[in-house]
Amino acid sequence: MGICNYCENSARTISNTIGFCADCIRAHFDLVWPEIKRIHQRSRRAYNLPETPPDAPDGIACSLCIHGCKIPENGTGFCGLRQVKNGRIIGGRPHEGNLYSYHDPLPTNCVGDFVCPGGTGCGYPKFAVSRGAEYGYRNLAVFYHACGFNCLYCQNHHFKTKTSSLKKTSAKQLARSVDKKTNCICYFGGDPTPQILHAVKTSKIALKEAEGRVLRICWETNGSVQPPYLAMMADVSLASGGSIKFDLKAWDNGIHHALCGVTNTRTLENFQTLAQWIGQRPDPPFLIASTLLVPGYVDEPEVKEIAGFISDLDPDIPYSLLAFYPQFYLKDLPTTSRSHALRCKAAAERAGLRNVHIGNVHLLA
Repeated sequence: MGICNYCENSARTISNTIGFCADCIRAHFDLVWPEIKRIHQRSRRAYNLPETPPDAPDGIACSLCIHGCKIPENGTGFCGLRQVKNGRIIGGRPHEGNLYSYHDPLPTNCVGDFVCPGGTGCGYPKFAVSRGAEYGYRNLAVFYHACGFNCLYCQNHHFKTKTSSLKKTSAKQLARSVDKKTNCICYFGGDPTPQILHAVKTSKIALKEAEGRVLRICWETNGSVQPPYLAMMADVSLASGGSIKFDLKAWDNGIHHALCGVTNTRTLENFQTLAQWIGQRPDPPFLIASTLLVPGYVDEPEVKEIAGFISDLDPDIPYSLLAFYPQFYLKDLPTTSRSHALRCKAAAERAGLRNVHIGNVHLLA
Protein backbone atom coordinates (compact mmCIF):
# COMPACT_ATOMS: atom_id res chain seq x y z
CA MET A 1 0.00 0.00 0.00
CA GLY A 2 1.28 3.44 -0.88
CA ILE A 3 0.82 7.18 -1.03
CA CYS A 4 -1.92 8.93 -2.99
CA ASN A 5 -0.41 10.53 -6.09
CA TYR A 6 -2.81 13.49 -5.78
CA CYS A 7 -3.01 14.45 -2.10
CA GLU A 8 0.17 12.60 -1.02
CA ASN A 9 -1.71 11.14 1.93
CA SER A 10 -0.47 7.77 3.18
CA ALA A 11 -2.87 7.43 6.11
CA ARG A 12 -5.58 5.78 4.02
CA THR A 13 -5.58 2.33 2.42
CA ILE A 14 -4.29 2.97 -1.09
CA SER A 15 -3.39 0.57 -3.87
CA ASN A 16 -0.09 1.34 -5.60
CA THR A 17 -1.67 -0.03 -8.77
CA ILE A 18 -4.50 2.52 -8.74
CA GLY A 19 -2.29 5.23 -7.26
CA PHE A 20 -5.01 7.39 -5.75
CA CYS A 21 -7.14 7.31 -2.61
CA ALA A 22 -10.92 6.99 -2.73
CA ASP A 23 -11.52 10.59 -1.62
CA CYS A 24 -9.40 12.02 -4.44
CA ILE A 25 -11.03 9.75 -7.01
CA ARG A 26 -14.45 10.92 -5.87
CA ALA A 27 -13.52 14.61 -5.73
CA HIS A 28 -11.10 14.90 -8.66
CA PHE A 29 -12.04 12.08 -11.02
CA ASP A 30 -11.43 14.00 -14.26
CA LEU A 31 -7.87 14.77 -13.14
CA VAL A 32 -6.89 11.31 -11.89
CA TRP A 33 -8.72 9.15 -14.43
CA PRO A 34 -6.14 9.43 -17.26
CA GLU A 35 -3.51 7.74 -15.09
CA ILE A 36 -5.89 5.06 -13.83
CA LYS A 37 -7.17 4.47 -17.36
CA ARG A 38 -3.65 3.59 -18.47
CA ILE A 39 -3.58 0.80 -15.88
CA HIS A 40 -6.79 -0.64 -17.31
CA GLN A 41 -5.46 -0.41 -20.84
CA ARG A 42 -2.24 -2.18 -19.86
CA SER A 43 -4.22 -4.93 -18.14
CA ARG A 44 -6.21 -5.49 -21.33
CA ARG A 45 -3.19 -5.49 -23.65
CA ALA A 46 -1.84 -8.43 -21.67
CA TYR A 47 -4.77 -10.50 -23.01
CA ASN A 48 -4.96 -8.96 -26.49
CA LEU A 49 -8.29 -7.36 -25.61
CA PRO A 50 -9.40 -3.99 -27.06
CA GLU A 51 -8.22 -1.18 -24.80
CA THR A 52 -11.45 0.76 -25.37
CA PRO A 53 -14.84 -0.14 -26.89
CA PRO A 54 -14.40 -0.01 -30.70
CA ASP A 55 -16.25 2.77 -32.49
CA ALA A 56 -15.41 2.22 -36.16
CA PRO A 57 -17.42 4.52 -38.49
CA ASP A 58 -18.20 1.59 -40.77
CA GLY A 59 -18.30 -1.00 -38.00
CA ILE A 60 -21.08 -3.48 -37.28
CA ALA A 61 -23.04 -2.45 -34.17
CA CYS A 62 -23.38 -4.84 -31.26
CA SER A 63 -26.48 -4.09 -29.18
CA LEU A 64 -25.99 -6.41 -26.20
CA CYS A 65 -24.39 -4.18 -23.55
CA ILE A 66 -23.83 -0.58 -22.54
CA HIS A 67 -20.73 -0.19 -24.74
CA GLY A 68 -22.62 -0.41 -28.03
CA CYS A 69 -19.42 -1.42 -29.82
CA LYS A 70 -19.12 -0.68 -33.53
CA ILE A 71 -16.81 -3.48 -34.56
CA PRO A 72 -14.73 -3.21 -37.73
CA GLU A 73 -14.12 -6.12 -40.10
CA ASN A 74 -11.84 -8.68 -38.39
CA GLY A 75 -12.15 -6.66 -35.21
CA THR A 76 -13.31 -7.62 -31.71
CA GLY A 77 -15.74 -6.04 -29.28
CA PHE A 78 -14.70 -4.83 -25.84
CA CYS A 79 -15.84 -8.14 -24.32
CA GLY A 80 -13.25 -9.99 -26.40
CA LEU A 81 -15.83 -12.42 -27.76
CA ARG A 82 -18.00 -10.65 -30.31
CA GLN A 83 -16.11 -10.44 -33.62
CA VAL A 84 -16.93 -9.33 -37.16
CA LYS A 85 -16.18 -11.70 -40.01
CA ASN A 86 -17.41 -11.10 -43.55
CA GLY A 87 -19.66 -8.29 -42.37
CA ARG A 88 -21.41 -10.35 -39.66
CA ILE A 89 -21.01 -10.57 -35.90
CA ILE A 90 -19.96 -13.98 -34.64
CA GLY A 91 -19.51 -15.08 -31.06
CA GLY A 92 -22.27 -15.14 -28.48
CA ARG A 93 -24.92 -16.52 -30.83
CA PRO A 94 -27.34 -19.18 -29.52
CA HIS A 95 -25.45 -22.07 -31.11
CA GLU A 96 -21.92 -21.08 -30.04
CA GLY A 97 -21.62 -20.68 -26.30
CA ASN A 98 -18.10 -20.06 -25.04
CA LEU A 99 -18.37 -21.50 -21.55
CA TYR A 100 -17.46 -23.98 -18.86
CA SER A 101 -20.24 -25.79 -17.00
CA TYR A 102 -20.40 -28.14 -14.04
CA HIS A 103 -22.84 -29.46 -11.43
CA ASP A 104 -22.77 -28.11 -7.87
CA PRO A 105 -24.55 -29.95 -5.04
CA LEU A 106 -27.30 -27.97 -3.34
CA PRO A 107 -27.19 -25.99 -1.16
CA THR A 108 -24.35 -24.37 -3.06
CA ASN A 109 -22.08 -21.43 -2.29
CA CYS A 110 -23.77 -18.98 -4.64
CA VAL A 111 -24.11 -15.40 -3.42
CA GLY A 112 -27.88 -15.64 -3.06
CA ASP A 113 -28.10 -18.97 -1.25
CA PHE A 114 -29.12 -17.25 2.00
CA VAL A 115 -32.49 -16.38 0.43
CA CYS A 116 -32.88 -18.78 -2.53
CA PRO A 117 -35.07 -21.91 -2.65
CA GLY A 118 -32.06 -24.20 -3.05
CA GLY A 119 -30.56 -22.97 0.21
CA THR A 120 -33.67 -22.26 2.27
CA GLY A 121 -36.69 -23.96 0.69
CA CYS A 122 -38.50 -20.65 0.25
CA GLY A 123 -41.14 -20.77 -2.46
CA TYR A 124 -42.12 -24.34 -1.52
CA PRO A 125 -43.91 -26.20 -3.07
CA LYS A 126 -44.12 -24.31 -6.37
CA PHE A 127 -40.46 -23.31 -6.66
CA ALA A 128 -38.70 -25.66 -4.23
CA VAL A 129 -38.82 -29.41 -3.65
CA SER A 130 -38.49 -29.22 0.14
CA ARG A 131 -39.24 -26.86 3.03
CA GLY A 132 -35.52 -26.50 3.72
CA ALA A 133 -32.26 -26.76 1.82
CA GLU A 134 -32.52 -29.05 -1.20
CA TYR A 135 -30.01 -31.72 -0.17
CA GLY A 136 -29.58 -34.44 -2.78
CA TYR A 137 -30.23 -32.07 -5.69
CA ARG A 138 -27.88 -29.89 -7.70
CA ASN A 139 -27.32 -26.71 -9.65
CA LEU A 140 -25.98 -26.45 -13.19
CA ALA A 141 -23.35 -23.71 -12.97
CA VAL A 142 -22.60 -22.06 -16.32
CA PHE A 143 -19.46 -19.91 -16.43
CA TYR A 144 -19.34 -17.72 -19.53
CA HIS A 145 -15.86 -16.76 -20.75
CA ALA A 146 -16.47 -13.10 -21.67
CA CYS A 147 -17.18 -9.83 -19.88
CA GLY A 148 -17.82 -6.18 -20.68
CA PHE A 149 -16.19 -4.95 -17.45
CA ASN A 150 -12.47 -4.81 -16.65
CA CYS A 151 -12.32 -5.29 -12.89
CA LEU A 152 -8.79 -4.96 -11.55
CA TYR A 153 -9.63 -7.40 -8.74
CA CYS A 154 -11.35 -10.03 -10.92
CA GLN A 155 -11.28 -13.35 -9.07
CA ASN A 156 -11.84 -15.24 -12.33
CA HIS A 157 -9.39 -13.32 -14.49
CA HIS A 158 -8.02 -16.54 -15.97
CA PHE A 159 -11.06 -16.69 -18.27
CA LYS A 160 -9.54 -13.84 -20.28
CA THR A 161 -7.08 -16.31 -21.83
CA LYS A 162 -9.98 -18.45 -23.05
CA THR A 163 -12.47 -15.87 -24.26
CA SER A 164 -12.18 -16.76 -27.94
CA SER A 165 -10.51 -20.17 -27.89
CA LEU A 166 -12.82 -22.70 -26.25
CA LYS A 167 -14.77 -25.34 -28.11
CA LYS A 168 -18.25 -23.94 -28.65
CA THR A 169 -21.29 -25.44 -26.91
CA SER A 170 -24.75 -24.99 -28.44
CA ALA A 171 -27.78 -24.07 -26.36
CA LYS A 172 -29.25 -27.49 -27.05
CA GLN A 173 -26.08 -29.26 -25.88
CA LEU A 174 -25.96 -27.25 -22.66
CA ALA A 175 -29.65 -27.81 -21.94
CA ARG A 176 -29.02 -31.57 -22.13
CA SER A 177 -26.86 -31.24 -18.99
CA VAL A 178 -30.06 -30.67 -16.98
CA ASP A 179 -31.27 -33.93 -15.45
CA LYS A 180 -34.02 -34.77 -12.95
CA LYS A 181 -31.74 -33.91 -10.03
CA THR A 182 -30.94 -30.46 -11.43
CA ASN A 183 -33.18 -27.88 -9.76
CA CYS A 184 -31.54 -24.70 -11.00
CA ILE A 185 -29.30 -23.21 -13.64
CA CYS A 186 -27.04 -20.29 -12.69
CA TYR A 187 -25.35 -18.19 -15.37
CA PHE A 188 -22.30 -16.22 -14.29
CA GLY A 189 -18.71 -15.69 -15.39
CA GLY A 190 -17.13 -13.44 -16.69
CA ASP A 191 -20.63 -12.23 -17.27
CA PRO A 192 -23.67 -13.64 -19.09
CA THR A 193 -24.25 -10.39 -21.02
CA PRO A 194 -22.04 -11.02 -24.09
CA GLN A 195 -23.71 -14.44 -24.46
CA ILE A 196 -27.21 -13.57 -23.29
CA LEU A 197 -28.78 -14.97 -26.49
CA HIS A 198 -27.19 -18.35 -25.79
CA ALA A 199 -28.31 -18.30 -22.14
CA VAL A 200 -31.92 -17.39 -22.92
CA LYS A 201 -32.12 -20.05 -25.64
CA THR A 202 -30.67 -22.66 -23.28
CA SER A 203 -33.16 -21.68 -20.58
CA LYS A 204 -36.16 -22.02 -22.84
CA ILE A 205 -35.08 -25.46 -24.06
CA ALA A 206 -34.35 -26.69 -20.54
CA LEU A 207 -37.61 -25.34 -19.11
CA LYS A 208 -39.61 -27.01 -21.85
CA GLU A 209 -37.93 -30.34 -21.14
CA ALA A 210 -38.47 -29.92 -17.38
CA GLU A 211 -42.12 -28.91 -17.62
CA GLY A 212 -44.05 -29.98 -14.55
CA ARG A 213 -41.14 -29.95 -12.13
CA VAL A 214 -38.87 -27.43 -10.41
CA LEU A 215 -36.16 -25.80 -12.54
CA ARG A 216 -35.13 -22.28 -11.56
CA ILE A 217 -33.19 -19.94 -13.85
CA CYS A 218 -30.76 -17.63 -12.02
CA TRP A 219 -28.20 -15.01 -13.01
CA GLU A 220 -25.15 -13.36 -11.47
CA THR A 221 -24.33 -10.28 -13.51
CA ASN A 222 -22.70 -6.86 -13.60
CA GLY A 223 -26.01 -5.54 -14.94
CA SER A 224 -24.65 -3.88 -18.10
CA VAL A 225 -27.05 -5.64 -20.49
CA GLN A 226 -29.31 -3.53 -22.71
CA PRO A 227 -33.02 -3.30 -21.68
CA PRO A 228 -34.55 -5.69 -24.28
CA TYR A 229 -32.31 -8.52 -23.07
CA LEU A 230 -32.82 -7.58 -19.43
CA ALA A 231 -36.53 -8.26 -19.98
CA MET A 232 -35.70 -11.69 -21.42
CA MET A 233 -33.66 -12.53 -18.31
CA ALA A 234 -36.45 -11.34 -16.04
CA ASP A 235 -39.13 -13.31 -17.88
CA VAL A 236 -37.44 -16.70 -17.48
CA SER A 237 -36.44 -16.05 -13.87
CA LEU A 238 -39.83 -14.81 -12.73
CA ALA A 239 -41.67 -17.74 -14.29
CA SER A 240 -39.26 -20.36 -12.96
CA GLY A 241 -38.71 -19.11 -9.39
CA GLY A 242 -35.16 -17.98 -10.10
CA SER A 243 -33.35 -14.80 -9.14
CA ILE A 244 -31.23 -12.10 -10.72
CA LYS A 245 -28.26 -11.07 -8.59
CA PHE A 246 -26.60 -7.76 -9.45
CA ASP A 247 -23.04 -6.90 -8.48
CA LEU A 248 -23.37 -3.29 -7.37
CA LYS A 249 -19.63 -2.81 -7.30
CA ALA A 250 -19.57 0.88 -6.28
CA TRP A 251 -21.89 3.86 -6.02
CA ASP A 252 -19.60 6.69 -7.07
CA ASN A 253 -19.04 6.56 -10.81
CA GLY A 254 -15.39 7.51 -10.34
CA ILE A 255 -14.73 4.67 -7.91
CA HIS A 256 -16.56 2.31 -10.27
CA HIS A 257 -14.39 3.44 -13.18
CA ALA A 258 -11.23 3.05 -11.10
CA LEU A 259 -12.07 -0.50 -10.05
CA CYS A 260 -13.93 -1.78 -13.12
CA GLY A 261 -12.84 0.45 -16.01
CA VAL A 262 -16.40 1.35 -17.03
CA THR A 263 -19.41 3.35 -15.87
CA ASN A 264 -22.09 1.97 -13.53
CA THR A 265 -24.89 3.97 -15.18
CA ARG A 266 -26.56 1.08 -16.99
CA THR A 267 -26.19 -1.20 -13.97
CA LEU A 268 -28.07 1.18 -11.68
CA GLU A 269 -30.73 1.90 -14.30
CA ASN A 270 -31.31 -1.82 -14.88
CA PHE A 271 -31.48 -2.55 -11.16
CA GLN A 272 -34.10 0.16 -10.79
CA THR A 273 -36.08 -1.36 -13.67
CA LEU A 274 -36.03 -4.86 -12.18
CA ALA A 275 -37.17 -3.55 -8.80
CA GLN A 276 -40.48 -2.70 -10.46
CA TRP A 277 -40.99 -6.41 -11.24
CA ILE A 278 -40.65 -7.63 -7.65
CA GLY A 279 -44.37 -7.41 -6.95
CA GLN A 280 -45.08 -9.96 -9.66
CA ARG A 281 -43.39 -12.65 -7.51
CA PRO A 282 -42.26 -11.54 -4.06
CA ASP A 283 -41.42 -15.08 -2.88
CA PRO A 284 -38.81 -16.37 -3.44
CA PRO A 285 -36.82 -13.14 -3.84
CA PHE A 286 -36.52 -12.17 -7.49
CA LEU A 287 -33.85 -9.44 -7.18
CA ILE A 288 -30.70 -9.65 -5.04
CA ALA A 289 -27.75 -7.26 -4.71
CA SER A 290 -24.18 -7.79 -3.60
CA THR A 291 -21.10 -5.61 -3.10
CA LEU A 292 -17.47 -6.63 -2.72
CA LEU A 293 -15.91 -4.67 0.14
CA VAL A 294 -12.61 -3.55 -1.42
CA PRO A 295 -10.48 -2.06 1.37
CA GLY A 296 -9.84 1.64 0.93
CA TYR A 297 -12.30 2.01 -1.97
CA VAL A 298 -15.63 0.36 -1.25
CA ASP A 299 -16.02 1.84 2.20
CA GLU A 300 -18.90 2.83 4.46
CA PRO A 301 -19.85 5.91 2.38
CA GLU A 302 -20.08 3.74 -0.74
CA VAL A 303 -22.17 1.07 0.98
CA LYS A 304 -24.39 3.69 2.60
CA GLU A 305 -25.22 5.19 -0.81
CA ILE A 306 -25.77 1.80 -2.46
CA ALA A 307 -27.99 0.64 0.39
CA GLY A 308 -29.98 3.88 0.33
CA PHE A 309 -30.56 3.44 -3.39
CA ILE A 310 -31.77 -0.14 -2.86
CA SER A 311 -33.90 0.76 0.14
CA ASP A 312 -35.68 3.52 -1.76
CA LEU A 313 -36.69 0.91 -4.33
CA ASP A 314 -37.68 -1.80 -1.83
CA PRO A 315 -36.18 -2.21 1.69
CA ASP A 316 -36.73 -5.98 1.54
CA ILE A 317 -34.35 -6.55 -1.39
CA PRO A 318 -31.67 -8.92 -0.02
CA TYR A 319 -28.18 -7.41 0.08
CA SER A 320 -24.98 -9.43 0.55
CA LEU A 321 -21.65 -7.85 1.50
CA LEU A 322 -18.69 -9.91 0.32
CA ALA A 323 -15.12 -10.10 1.60
CA PHE A 324 -12.35 -9.00 -0.76
CA TYR A 325 -9.29 -11.17 -1.27
CA PRO A 326 -6.17 -9.65 -2.92
CA GLN A 327 -5.61 -10.90 -6.47
CA PHE A 328 -5.07 -9.95 -10.11
CA TYR A 329 -3.98 -6.26 -10.29
CA LEU A 330 -5.01 -5.44 -6.71
CA LYS A 331 -2.73 -7.84 -4.89
CA ASP A 332 -1.37 -4.99 -2.77
CA LEU A 333 -4.60 -4.48 -0.82
CA PRO A 334 -5.43 -6.39 2.37
CA THR A 335 -8.27 -8.85 2.83
CA THR A 336 -11.48 -7.25 4.11
CA SER A 337 -11.41 -7.05 7.91
CA ARG A 338 -14.25 -8.24 10.10
CA SER A 339 -14.65 -4.73 11.51
CA HIS A 340 -14.90 -3.27 7.98
CA ALA A 341 -17.63 -5.76 7.10
CA LEU A 342 -19.57 -5.14 10.31
CA ARG A 343 -19.38 -1.36 9.90
CA CYS A 344 -20.67 -1.63 6.33
CA LYS A 345 -23.46 -3.97 7.42
CA ALA A 346 -24.52 -1.45 10.06
CA ALA A 347 -24.39 1.36 7.48
CA ALA A 348 -26.60 -0.63 5.10
CA GLU A 349 -29.12 -1.31 7.85
CA ARG A 350 -29.18 2.34 8.92
CA ALA A 351 -29.96 3.17 5.29
CA GLY A 352 -33.16 1.13 5.65
CA LEU A 353 -32.39 -2.36 4.35
CA ARG A 354 -33.98 -5.21 6.29
CA ASN A 355 -32.07 -8.21 4.94
CA VAL A 356 -28.32 -7.52 4.95
CA HIS A 357 -25.99 -10.50 4.90
CA ILE A 358 -22.22 -10.89 5.18
CA GLY A 359 -21.05 -13.55 2.76
CA ASN A 360 -17.81 -15.62 2.59
CA VAL A 361 -17.07 -14.82 6.23
CA HIS A 362 -14.22 -17.35 6.17
CA LEU A 363 -12.17 -14.76 4.22
CA LEU A 364 -12.56 -11.97 6.76
CA ALA A 365 -9.32 -10.94 8.42
